[in-house]
Amino acid sequence: MRKLLAAALCLAATATGCGATVESAKDPESSAVTLTNCGRTVTYDKIPERVVTNDVGITELMFALGLEDRMAGFAMPDDKGDLRRVPWKDGYDKVPWLSKDQLTKENVLDARADLVFAGWNYGFREDGGFTPDALKKLGIPSYILTESCRNGRTDSSRGIMPPLEALYTDLTNLGKLFGVEKRAAALIARFKKQIADVRAKAPKGADRPSVFLYDSGQDAPFTSGRYAAPEQIITEAGGVNIMHDVADSWTTAGWESVVERDPDVIVICDYGDVSAEQKKKFLLSYPPLRSVSAIRHRRIVALDYADLVESPRNPSAIARLGAYLRTR
Repeated sequence: MRKLLAAALCLAATATGCGATVESAKDPESSAVTLTNCGRTVTYDKIPERVVTNDVGITELMFALGLEDRMAGFAMPDDKGDLRRVPWKDGYDKVPWLSKDQLTKENVLDARADLVFAGWNYGFREDGGFTPDALKKLGIPSYILTESCRNGRTDSSRGIMPPLEALYTDLTNLGKLFGVEKRAAALIARFKKQIADVRAKAPKGADRPSVFLYDSGQDAPFTSGRYAAPEQIITEAGGVNIMHDVADSWTTAGWESVVERDPDVIVICDYGDVSAEQKKKFLLSYPPLRSVSAIRHRRIVALDYADLVESPRNPSAIARLGAYLRTR
């Protein structure tokens, strides 16, 4: 499976990830760049040369654009799957792994970072004071992952646009910031072509299976609303996210809502100390779920964490889930 993943991703990745020549990044002494990030206009005075990232999806966005030479390090837990067979292995080999936890101010200062690329609940957090505003006081600019933008519905709800639009927005913004617009545009075009090919084969109308994304949790499931990547991964693959009405990205739901909505398929997010097989065993043995169609027919499939957060792996995840839904 991981060899297939690497091959599929190589087709969708930038030339950098697969060994071909790409355009040169912008001179760091070039003029300032102004972007819209999470609804705010942000001006960067210079092209960053020592970027620090938090988590696997964000880190691989930089790698997919061939920007590892602009990075001073990344932070992520070591429970995010096998990183040795992704198209961006060279990036992981080259860029320092600063922390196996979330970023801290100390990590950023020690790395002499001139940009922090993270997201709300992907590094940025109020507890501990690791926020864009706190970094700004230290003279360090930030870029916030668009999937994680707070939407104002509550203090913590996230998501301001469809997930794939968020992915394309970030690639476009990063392309502009680092002077690799053509590289970003080519990557987006490849992704759109790959996804369109899956969409063309996907079930239609009433044949579209309902799908529940299970991340973790036993007392209450942690899942995906309509602003996290699984929403469009499921939709483009040919399914219907049963939590589409939840105006948030990653959030907690109730088991009663899962039972009521009776999903045909369950997708497990594979990461952490609890394996996908252990999660599957729990779901199959949890009494309140015994009447759910996906449980009765054992239609449960796992995708990696990095497939299911905003990342350059999303198109490959759509292709693999689409193949599963067509053969269920």
